Amino acid sequence: MTDKKKEVHGVFAPMVTPFRDDRVLFHGLIANVEKMNGTALAGYFVLGTNGEYKSLSVTERFQVLKAVVQNRAKGKVVMAGMGFESTQETIAMTLRAADEGADMVSLLMPHFFAKKMTPEALAGYITDVADASPLPVLLYNNPSVASGVTVKADLIHLVKDHPNVIGIKDSSSETYKANLDAAKGRMCVLAGTANYFLDLLKNGGTGGVLSLANVFPGACAKLYTLFREGKMQEAEELNASLIGLNHQVSGSFGVAGVKAAMDLNGFCGGSPRRPLLPLTGEQLETLKQSLGNSQFAR
Repeated sequence: MTDKKKEVHGVFAPMVTPFRDDRVLFHGLIANVEKMNGTALAGYFVLGTNGEYKSLSVTERFQVLKAVVQNRAKGKVVMAGMGFESTQETIAMTLRAADEGADMVSLLMPHFFAKKMTPEALAGYITDVADASPLPVLLYNNPSVASGVTVKADLIHLVKDHPNVIGIKDSSSETYKANLDAAKGRMCVLAGTANYFLDLLKNGGTGGVLSLANVFPGACAKLYTLFREGKMQEAEELNASLIGLNHQVSGSFGVAGVKAAMDLNGFCGGSPRRPLLPLTGEQLETLKQSLGNSQFAR
């Protein structure tokens, strides 16, 4: 990329926040980081959708961030979700994330006043935060958890030349191709799901933040490596397996499914925080069968 913008590449795990009886299991979170440190993951996305960050108090958010930062292996990048509804609070929390040792921040778009979030309003928000932030800024496009507020090509064109806006994590199958085109040469684009991770890489994307990397971090990182090494047949075969698993885990059951799959595969997933419900017994049996048939299960 031009202007020597920092480039983000590789696979990130969007860290879950394990709970028991609605309390954060910090020992479980730390154990997950320590186990993932031994994989080829590029790093960790903390305080995103899988982290149930909207269900955490601000104090808890920074405790979680601190736990990951302090226990990550050397070279592992920590991206912190710092999208708040007001520009003022987002800037304040971004400064705090920098103090806690995060390497970059990710901004979910403000969406309480969804109908007023025009490209111009969002561009102002992004620009103001990027101006004030000591850390590189990535956009996080996930309309399914942002009241339908969507980062589209018109918004990318308004912010892509900002020296501190370095990329976008796109979790929308409807926008990632157009956003790849809009961002080309100015911002890196990360897939927000395994479903189109390989396709995104083929079209110029640089990595992915994949919920499945919480369960199978080694396999997800290997797909990126195979692509980079040009081993396309192996990459296509692994990709087909991962997409199938992704549909059976997060596709079917969401965050609760990712957490249950982690528990089944030697990580600490824990329960979701209420009012989000854990899997039913029947759902858990379905998941066990899916994972039991997987070549990656431990």
